[in-house]
Amino acid sequence: MCGERKGDESILYVVATPIGNLEDITLRALRVLGEVDAILCEDTRVTGKLLAHFDIKKPLISYHARSSQHREEEIIQALGEGKCYALVSDAGTPAISDPGSKLIDAVYRSKKEIRVVPVPGPSAVISALSVSGFFGNQFTFYGFFPQKKGRKKLLEEIFSSSRIAVFYESPHRILKLFEMIQNEFPNYYQSANMFIGRELTKMYEELVRGTISDVHTHFLTRDRNIRGEFVIIIYPHS
Repeated sequence: MCGERKGDESILYVVATPIGNLEDITLRALRVLGEVDAILCEDTRVTGKLLAHFDIKKPLISYHARSSQHREEEIIQALGEGKCYALVSDAGTPAISDPGSKLIDAVYRSKKEIRVVPVPGPSAVISALSVSGFFGNQFTFYGFFPQKKGRKKLLEEIFSSSRIAVFYESPHRILKLFEMIQNEFPNYYQSANMFIGRELTKMYEELVRGTISDVHTHFLTRDRNIRGEFVIIIYPHS
């Protein structure tokens, strides 16, 4: 039984889950996950562990970037018949650089009487910004930084803007990113400020701030492989 349902309406809850520390889940998220008919998730194994930790037993339906249009149609059909589903990602807020946005768009386009309800909570982007100390009323979130094509062009855009830039980067490419900035944008490499949040809220959380050159040096002096998930913030002013 969906506690927030009005009559027999259908609801798709968009539920934020912890990005690391399980204590960050909200009371509302726990209630909603325990009340819905089923939970849509990227990886049933990941979400299964979260539910087991909080002793929540609900059917899990796989929905990810490679899900077919037929799967979307099945989900929307069930919602249209009065079901209440929760949409979660593997970690954080769904639909932010996440395939959940495609499903939500399909729900709206279906024109069915389905209410989409946000259940806010953890977000790696906002968590990193909140502790960066960079002042600004505007920021641009670029999602996952391009793997190959377009990296230089995007950096040109970032350094030509007055807005704070936020993006995700892989530990396998982080040093290459520093090297590109050093070679192609040497002035910004020495003067622009950067903040990195690695493994946010997890056991090995690391927060590093300084000029891009300083942050690069920090990771170059590591005596072990660089691992984890990175949120990178560039403040293009000194």
